[in-house]
Amino acid sequence: METEKLTFETWEERKKQQLDLQLKDFMDVIKWAYRTYEDRIAYACSFGAEGMVLIDLISKVKPEAKVIFLDTGLHFSETYSLIEKVKQKYPMLDLILAKPALTLEQQAAEHGENLWEKNPDLCCHIRKIEPLQQQLQDVDAWISGLRREQSPSRSMVDYVNKDEKFGKIKICPLIHWTWEDVWNYIKLNQLPYNELHDQHYPSIGCSKCTVQVLSDHDSRSGRWKNFSKKECGLHQA
Repeated sequence: METEKLTFETWEERKKQQLDLQLKDFMDVIKWAYRTYEDRIAYACSFGAEGMVLIDLISKVKPEAKVIFLDTGLHFSETYSLIEKVKQKYPMLDLILAKPALTLEQQAAEHGENLWEKNPDLCCHIRKIEPLQQQLQDVDAWISGLRREQSPSRSMVDYVNKDEKFGKIKICPLIHWTWEDVWNYIKLNQLPYNELHDQHYPSIGCSKCTVQVLSDHDSRSGRWKNFSKKECGLHQA
C-alpha cells in the first residue's frame, strides 16, 4: 500500500496520523522516510560522529541517497579528508558539496574581513543557511542527525518535525541516541570518523568557530566560544 506523503503544507491535518512513528525505532524511521519521499528527500550531513552513523544506516536503505555537505570553505582539513574516505567507502552516494554564492574573498569585500569574528550569525547565514535553502528547493523533506541529548534547544525534537525555516519536513532518526550509542556503533562497524573527535572536539563545525572542549561541558560548548550563539541557524525557526 502506497504511503501518503506528509508535506509541509499538509502537516496540520496529517500530523496526528504520523504520531505512531514515535513508537518505532531509528531504522523504521529511515525506511519510512525513503519509502514516503523516494527521491524527494536529502540528508544534510556535517560529517560529525552522528553523521557517520546516519550515512552508514541510510546507505543500507538507499545506497544512492542524496547527501548534502555545506562546504563553507572554512572547515578543518580533517573534515575534508574524512569526506574523501566516505566517497571511497560509499561510492554510490550522491554526495553534494554545496558552496555559498559568495567566495571568502567576495564576502570580505562586501562585509569586511573575518566576518565570523564580528557577526557569526550573518556568516552562517551566507555560508550555510542560504546554500541549504538552495539545495532543498527540489525536495519535500530532509534528514538531520539531531539528538535530544545534545543541548537544551534540541531536547524536544521529534522523529518527524515541521521545519518552519525551510518550509519542509525535517526527519531526525537519532533523537533517542546517546553519545555512547553513537560511538558504540562507529566502533562496532569500524566506520571512519573525523580524527578531531580524538582531540576533544565533540561537535565539529568551521575551523574559525570551533575549539576543543576540555571539561564536562555540553557537547556544543566548543562552538562560537566567545558568543552566546549555540546554533548556526539551520535548526531554528
